[in-house]
Amino acid sequence: MAIKFKDKSVFRLLDANLNRCREGLRVLEDTARFVQNDPRFFRLFRRERHKLDILTRKLYPELIAARDSQDDEGRVIRESARPNIGALIFANFRRCEESLRVLEEYGKLFSARAGSEFKEIRFAVYRMERDAQRKWELKNSW
Repeated sequence: MAIKFKDKSVFRLLDANLNRCREGLRVLEDTARFVQNDPRFFRLFRRERHKLDILTRKLYPELIAARDSQDDEGRVIRESARPNIGALIFANFRRCEESLRVLEEYGKLFSARAGSEFKEIRFAVYRMERDAQRKWELKNSW
């Protein structure tokens, strides 16, 4: 990714959204593996998480260099409780989907291909959300 930005703000934004998405996928992956005992979904979540890694691996040193988690205003926002596992699952799907949309839009600053690949992952997560809701019987649990 050849674009150089004058300040670190775009890299901070990318880093935060990549972390948010990977963390959400990890929660879903571990839920599929340990709570739902669902090897198919476990592999699907893991595959998408690994796609993010491959897509952004070359940029990783710049993302880390731009990270400023100590002074990030978002770290002091209070988290709400989750009433049940279904709510936890859906919150993490939304976390992934929203961060992927940001990555898709900002990825276009680097290349149309990057934007398209983030979009592909986002739509895969949409499908997995629908399928998990059906298979894990999560209706009315959020």
